[in-house]
Amino acid sequence: MSAHTGHLSPLLKQSTGITAVRGEGCYLFDERGERYLDFTSGIGVLSTGHCHPKVVQAAQEQVGSLIHGQYAIVKHPSILKLAEKLGDLMPGDIDSFFFSNAGTEAIEGALRLCRQATGKPNMIVFRGGFHGRTMGALSMTTSSAPIRAGLQPMMGGVVVAPFPDTFWYGWDEETTTRFCLREIDHILQTYSVPGETAGMLLEPVQGESGYIPANKAFVQGLKERCEKHGILLVMDEVQSGNGRTGSYWGHDPFDVQPDIIVTAKGLASGFPLSAMGASDALMSQGWMGSQGGTYGGNPVACAAALATIDVIHGEGLVDNAREQGAHLRGRLEDLATRYPEIADVRGMGLMQGAYMVDGEGKPDGDRAMRLLKACEERGLLLIRCGAYGGQVVRWLPPLLVSREQVDFAVDTFEEALEETAG
Repeated sequence: MSAHTGHLSPLLKQSTGITAVRGEGCYLFDERGERYLDFTSGIGVLSTGHCHPKVVQAAQEQVGSLIHGQYAIVKHPSILKLAEKLGDLMPGDIDSFFFSNAGTEAIEGALRLCRQATGKPNMIVFRGGFHGRTMGALSMTTSSAPIRAGLQPMMGGVVVAPFPDTFWYGWDEETTTRFCLREIDHILQTYSVPGETAGMLLEPVQGESGYIPANKAFVQGLKERCEKHGILLVMDEVQSGNGRTGSYWGHDPFDVQPDIIVTAKGLASGFPLSAMGASDALMSQGWMGSQGGTYGGNPVACAAALATIDVIHGEGLVDNAREQGAHLRGRLEDLATRYPEIADVRGMGLMQGAYMVDGEGKPDGDRAMRLLKACEERGLLLIRCGAYGGQVVRWLPPLLVSREQVDFAVDTFEEALEETAG
């Protein structure tokens, strides 16, 4: 036996110094009983907050009857009910579902389906997108260097197109959209022709890049090109779905019908569960045996997801995300008028980002990190994202957050801005 004591890998650093022992609603508690307002939601997972009673009850009841029903071997009631319920929530004719554990696995499933159903090799993705850390999903991810560093060569067949980030380009939305769609047309004319392009994969609101929304004209332009050329449109709703943006799906305001939707994070209130959905006709064009996994569609996770969906609808959490998100956005925009280090506020619903810059207008990940520490000392937890050292402070509370909690968080953030100035 080894005399060494085991410990966590040093390659994954926690953004806080907290050891959490209990969660309730929008709060976490450490081993000393100190309370923290959690505006991270476990990176957007806790749609119904920590330990919602209905989710806890559903999981406890399921644990008592069936913990693991491996769904390549048997069906179980929770997975069948969840497929039915997701079918009701999906747009258009999406009614067939592959369940897995993490968003990246569901993205891999979407990649396989696109290639197998069309017989074409290439995927067009968009600069700044994050789709996961397994090799196929990672190859389609371009959000920041550390995620991909040291792992080349990536999977082939991935073509990166520009995303309509108006802040980055410094243009208005119409100009930016026109440029991006023109570049797509150039790609389809030159190095990923329609006969070799299986799908386009898009986050309606880019997550790890800094909470940058797409826009209606851009997404509709993609859909038009997909329909014209026989290309599948895949929406990555891993972070933006399940009410996070103030509509049930992040792409809802764009009035398009995706061919495939991938969802995870907020689906099961903290239990590992993801889903990839398509129409039965499209799903049937994949190859038999191409979908699988030991733990996917776990009964306890599915039971938690059923309860989560009931809570989201029964407690009006989509409306609350829209209303509190608008209030949060207004307060952050007010801060930006008084603190020039906040160069941009962006996002949708309760998925907002504050882009931090230094005195020269350059991305300031160090300032964002110091802000997080100052907020933590005051009882507020936030996280960062962005390619330049994490220069975007992201605001990601549970969907049941109250106006008073939003105000406390923004007031606390302003105190941190004052403390970390200079």
